Amino acid sequence: MLHKRLAGVITVKNGWAVQSVGYGRHLPLGRPEVLAENLDRWGVDEIVLQCIDRAAHGGGPDLPLLQRLSRRGLSTPLLYVGGIRHATDAVAAVQAGAERVGVDALLHDDPQAAAELAGPLGAQAVVAVMPLALDDAGSLAWLDHRSRRQQPLPGALLEVLGGGAFSEALLVDWRHEGRPGGFDRRLPTAWPLPALPLIAFGGLGEPALTREVLGQAGVVCVAVGNMLSYREHAVQQLKHMLAGLPLRAPAYAAADAAVA
Repeated sequence: MLHKRLAGVITVKNGWAVQSVGYGRHLPLGRPEVLAENLDRWGVDEIVLQCIDRAAHGGGPDLPLLQRLSRRGLSTPLLYVGGIRHATDAVAAVQAGAERVGVDALLHDDPQAAAELAGPLGAQAVVAVMPLALDDAGSLAWLDHRSRRQQPLPGALLEVLGGGAFSEALLVDWRHEGRPGGFDRRLPTAWPLPALPLIAFGGLGEPALTREVLGQAGVVCVAVGNMLSYREHAVQQLKHMLAGLPLRAPAYAAADAAVA
């Protein structure tokens, strides 16, 4: 049974896809629609579209971008993250073309409101976005990217996350985001809610580390951003290097099998 996934991440700022390093330095890559079409064609299992400036500006989700992507006829499921303030925003994002939505700032501002998104959407369509790092004492510290302040994971938040309103948590190693080979492999082990599956992101893409993290208990998906944007067939090559894991075959391998 296939129960692991490889997701491609598109980071968007001011309407443009960017290379992101540590959520602090950004270099332009081009139009998000082009990157999404490439990831779709190359056979990722999910596309994560994260618009990193929406929450700070209070503008809500980028619905025009989602609508443009929807018109491209992509066949890959889309997880949208950025600017979700309430259930109305979440429903609008799904209506515009997202299969799932992720919430980050809303978990800081009103965790209960984030959990209520499961009402109109269903828990399977709601993902908790958790930028985390290990502090000097080895405890998880949770980052609010708007203020750049960190805090321990509040007990009230953990209660909400464990209440069944979220299908997965996107665990972001924000310190190593944009640095291939840098993902802190201790983070999934330190995650305190083993019943809530993890998408690991930040500093992944190097095959050996990606294989190790994808094999960790609780990790159902690895998400890779920058390195998939620089060469054609990067997705297929990475999936070949992950051979033996329960992943969907690369797109061209699936096509070859169909012809045969």
